[in-house]
Amino acid sequence: MEQQPNHDQVAFISKYLIPAASKETFLERQHIARAYIHTLPGFIRDHAYERVTETGDTEYITLATWVNEEAVHNARELVQAENLRTGFNRAEMLQKLNIRMEPGLFREDLA
Repeated sequence: MEQQPNHDQVAFISKYLIPAASKETFLERQHIARAYIHTLPGFIRDHAYERVTETGDTEYITLATWVNEEAVHNARELVQAENLRTGFNRAEMLQKLNIRMEPGLFREDLA
C-alpha cells in the first residue's frame, strides 16, 4: 500500500564543503548532533551523504525530515540551548575548520 504524501513535512538540508584535514573533527561533532536531533519532538528521519572531491575535500549533505516547520523551529531552539549548555559554538567550529555550509528548508515536490 502506497503511503499518502504529507504536505506539512519539511526537510532541513545542509551542504558542507569540508577540507580533508577537518573531516574527522567535523564527523565526530556531526554524530553527536545527529544523535541529539533523533530525540527531539517532530523528528522523522535523517540521512547523510558524502563525496570526496578531486582535491581530497569532502562534500557532505545532511537531510533531516520533520513533521512540519514548527517542529524545525522548535528543534533549532532546543539545539541552540543544548549547545549553550555544553559550551559548543557551531559557528566558531565551522570557521576554525574552514568549513562552508549552505542550509535550507525544503518541501517535497508532490506534483
